[in-house]
Amino acid sequence: MKATDASQRKILVLAAVCGALGVLIGAFGAHGLPNLLADRGLPEATVLKRLDQFDVGARYHLIHAVVLLALAALPIGSHVLRTRIAWMFVAGILFFSGSLYLLVLTNQPKFGAITPIGGATWIAAWLLLVRLR
Repeated sequence: MKATDASQRKILVLAAVCGALGVLIGAFGAHGLPNLLADRGLPEATVLKRLDQFDVGARYHLIHAVVLLALAALPIGSHVLRTRIAWMFVAGILFFSGSLYLLVLTNQPKFGAITPIGGATWIAAWLLLVRLR
């Protein structure tokens, strides 16, 4: 097996895991989270804000899972660089989406300070795609 094939398989596994988790988390956000937040006695305005924040996290999570899938299919560039970019997209999911999930589930806005780290990681990964020629 060529190194390129192995790296593409690893990225495909990352895409599959991130995609499956994104769907699960999104389903929880749509079906379980509203009642969970309401049962905590949060004001309605806070519940709506937290639901929106969770939705943003889930949406960007799924978008970047699809990006990972596309990256696995790209037959161009160094497999080392492609793998590095893939892990940067995963790190972006963890920091950006993960911090929003934590913020919402704990109702602790301090987790919002982590979110821009994920966004910056994604931006860097997107820009590194230019080097895959």
